[in-house]
Amino acid sequence: MRSRVWLTILLSVVSLLAIGPFALMVVIALTPRYSPVLPHAWPASLTLDNIVGVLSTESFLRWTGNTVIYSAVSVVAVLLSASMAAYVFARKRFPGRDVLLWSLLSTLMVPFHAVLMPSIVIIQLLGWADTYWGLIIPTLANAQAVLLLRQFIRALPDEVFDAARIDGAGDWRVYWNVVLPLCRPVLATLAVFVFLWHWNDFLWPLVVSGTGDTGTLTVGLSTLDAGHLTIPELMSAATVTGLPCLLVFLLLQRRLVSTVGFTGPGR
Repeated sequence: MRSRVWLTILLSVVSLLAIGPFALMVVIALTPRYSPVLPHAWPASLTLDNIVGVLSTESFLRWTGNTVIYSAVSVVAVLLSASMAAYVFARKRFPGRDVLLWSLLSTLMVPFHAVLMPSIVIIQLLGWADTYWGLIIPTLANAQAVLLLRQFIRALPDEVFDAARIDGAGDWRVYWNVVLPLCRPVLATLAVFVFLWHWNDFLWPLVVSGTGDTGTLTVGLSTLDAGHLTIPELMSAATVTGLPCLLVFLLLQRRLVSTVGFTGPGR
């Protein structure tokens, strides 16, 4: 009983340390412009003027649109490509399958910074600098997603696939009508991870687009001039940027928990 009490206290303290900075960010974002901000004084009133001002900025809207396209298209493309590859690696037998699988998984040990310069050179040679092609396509190969989906598909009952084969289903029909519906929990989990990664991505959009036509929110926020903006305005921009991540997590958190029970080492 005593250990449970101490564990509860410890978790509460850790939660406050984690949530505290975000709560203060929101409070400062709602503080009237040019008013004293924390920790100097607690705001006498709260207002949405700073957030409305940020949302009405043309450059901020452009960055938001680019980030939505970058994140949404990447989520769909990664889930489709990773699920196809995972189905093949989990349920099909062909020469060199294990070699290809381990070659793919070995890329997890290569830091992204090691392939950053070659990737930039390739993007420039293809003429994809400051384009959605250059922003999205190089990030679609996701070995972690393939591994997670493969483990999930391997754990599915063989009887399901046998029944589909008896009914005359081909590989595409098995993939579309059997694999994808059964993989909804893990696909939802991957959707959250991929969305958060692309929405918060900074380095790749910085080197590909910078502040050009396809610049994203993270890069745009780093270029805001703190000398001409008040602290509440800066916190408003950060709050609006982080809000979609929170909403996506809250909507799909049940899927995140349920997926843990299905993604074991497989057979």
